[in-house]
Amino acid sequence: MTTGHSRDPACVFCTPPHDDAATSPDTAAVFNLALAVRTLLRAPFDAMRAYYASAVRAGVIERSKIGSARFECKLAALERAALGPLARRV
Repeated sequence: MTTGHSRDPACVFCTPPHDDAATSPDTAAVFNLALAVRTLLRAPFDAMRAYYASAVRAGVIERSKIGSARFECKLAALERAALGPLARRV
C-alpha cells in the first residue's frame, strides 16, 4: 500500500506551517485538518491497491509487471478524476 506523498512546496496543503512565533495555532489546525481530509479521501484508492496486491499474492491475479503497471495507471487516472488537485502526484 502506498502511503508516501510527493510534497509540493508551492501547495498550501503540502507545506506544513513554519515554527515561527508569528504562526498562529489556527494555521497548524488548518494544515492538520487538510492532511486528515486528504488522507481520508485517498483511503479507498489505497485499499484498492492493497486488495490488488493481496489478490496477486493469493494467486487470483497473475503476477505480471505489465498487469501491475496497467492497474496502477488506471487507478491513478481514476484517482485524479475523482479527487482532482487532492490526488497524488508522482
